[in-house]
Amino acid sequence: MNATRRGLLAAPLALAMPRLARANTPVDRVARIIVGFPAGGTVDITARLLAERLRGVWAPQVIVDNRVGAAGRLALEEAARSAPDGTTMVITPASMMVINPHLYGNRLRYDPVADFAPVSPVTTYPFGLATGPGASGVTDLAGLVAFAKSKGGLNYASPAAGSMPHFAGVMLSRAVGVEFVHVPYRGAAPAITDAIAGQIPATINVIGDLTEHHQRGLLKILATTSPTRLARLPDVPTFTELGFPTLTFDEWFGIFLPARTPQTMVSQLNMQIAQAVNEPGYRENMEKRELQPYHMLAADFAARMNAETGVWGPVVQQSGFRPEE
Repeated sequence: MNATRRGLLAAPLALAMPRLARANTPVDRVARIIVGFPAGGTVDITARLLAERLRGVWAPQVIVDNRVGAAGRLALEEAARSAPDGTTMVITPASMMVINPHLYGNRLRYDPVADFAPVSPVTTYPFGLATGPGASGVTDLAGLVAFAKSKGGLNYASPAAGSMPHFAGVMLSRAVGVEFVHVPYRGAAPAITDAIAGQIPATINVIGDLTEHHQRGLLKILATTSPTRLARLPDVPTFTELGFPTLTFDEWFGIFLPARTPQTMVSQLNMQIAQAVNEPGYRENMEKRELQPYHMLAADFAARMNAETGVWGPVVQQSGFRPEE
């Protein structure tokens, strides 16, 4: 066979090879994970770790698409109106799905149940209550309650109004019978900075954002919302140990697809996420940030989301809080 004839026969095969390669993934085009928060944050980092592990097994390329705005709601609005073909995923903290409906009601421009197909959580994390120089002499929760009573109340910082740390403070205030005044910040970093500087006596934040400051003696974590003591914080009790079992909860980052995505695709993505969160590199990156890699079957995840929505409804209602935006 001459070179010209061999070339003619090889050309169709060469042209077909990219299509054959793409056919090995459920999605044959570039896919994206939408993130509602800026690059470099915990949600963004988690999305990028997942994207690396979904490339070539879910789609030929998986990119991270940061759609920042409206405290993360713009990303969910974008995902809700995307095509249900597997090319668009969204990663979101639990509060966007289980608390926001109670906060915004008809003003919320996405429906957590009707607009999305839950796939799986990818990590969970508890919260911690910490004090700084603004609560000088306080070494435990009982001491903080006594301090608050002596001052006629307690100001505490959270990373955002309407967040789980915000409502954790509301729940604790009711449990101990002392007024806790919520002071919202634009993120964990400024809240923690002010607590370290003594500008505010206490803060409730994601435990991973507090651990280093606790270990360096800049803040003291008094209790965590985790069900058991954390390995890196063996000296810190849980709220349950201290007599407040209702303050035992965590938050998750979860992956969702648009509603009407075929169930076969939901199941395939769930399987790929299960493999990703158990990969040693992913686990190591999560655990060093005090995040616990986590996976659930899609149906179980939907049930968990439904249950948590029911739990947070009365908490939000009793708080009397209504967002301005």
